[in-house]
Amino acid sequence: MSRVAVLKGGRSLEREVSLRSGARVEDALKRLGHEAIGIDVDHDLVRRLRDLAPDAVFLALHGRDGEDGTVQELLEILGLPYTGSGVSACIRCADKVLAKHHMVDAGLPTPDFVAFTETAFKQLGAAEALGEIAQRIGFPMVVKPADQGSALGLRIARDAGEVPGALVAALSYSNKVLLERHVAGRDLAVSVLDGVALPIVEAVPEGGAYDFDARYEIGRTTFVCPAELPEETTARAQELAVAVHELLGCRDVSRVDILLDADGGLHVLEVNVIPGLTGTSLLPQAADAAGIAFDALIGRMLDRALARAAASA
Repeated sequence: MSRVAVLKGGRSLEREVSLRSGARVEDALKRLGHEAIGIDVDHDLVRRLRDLAPDAVFLALHGRDGEDGTVQELLEILGLPYTGSGVSACIRCADKVLAKHHMVDAGLPTPDFVAFTETAFKQLGAAEALGEIAQRIGFPMVVKPADQGSALGLRIARDAGEVPGALVAALSYSNKVLLERHVAGRDLAVSVLDGVALPIVEAVPEGGAYDFDARYEIGRTTFVCPAELPEETTARAQELAVAVHELLGCRDVSRVDILLDADGGLHVLEVNVIPGLTGTSLLPQAADAAGIAFDALIGRMLDRALARAAASA
């Protein structure tokens, strides 16, 4: 069996979620007979990886550094195989604005949007264009950081008076902000495993908003899997998720978040290259509905990384 370093924790705002994902991965790998060593990512990561000399690295590192290509680039330099998408796909998916531009260019549905950096507001007077932005996107308007996950920093501005406060909140998490047309609808998550869409998970938060607490506090959200949808809608959502997965260059696994509006329209919000693996996370639920137990899911992801290492040897 293999020696596997499980990277978790780190410095991002999703640290606690990452620690929980990593702990579950470690337990699964040990049950599968592997030597799993958890590493809470810090400034000594390179030294620890060199000392450990793992056969592969399992990435359970959510948020910045983990999903934006940073740690992937480092692992490439060290010659260590790792789970999940490569550097370029991580960069594309972590930047919601970049991902949405790719989708628009490819003709895939995503809510209308504009995006600005903090510099544009402070030095180029972008705030003066908020009236035109409101005319284009309309209200309510979603305002969120361009490179955060788990709904961190997300606000819904219901009129022009709420936009400045929402911008301040978003810019406290990132130097680039995304202003997006609000789509009222059902929250669907379509996980893609080895190029195949898994059963769809619908998240039904008790408070109506699928925010950070609703995502990770047990009992705050009801998850329905497979989602109760017409067969045609299910097929379209799964086809769309695979198309986005392939468009952005993802590999092994991804989770595509989609909104289903009242008219049956589908709208892609974002793509997650390192989906959560906690007790309330959506990828494990989807895999279970497809007959893939959690340990088998983890083993399958590790096998893909090991296979790439063998192929390049």
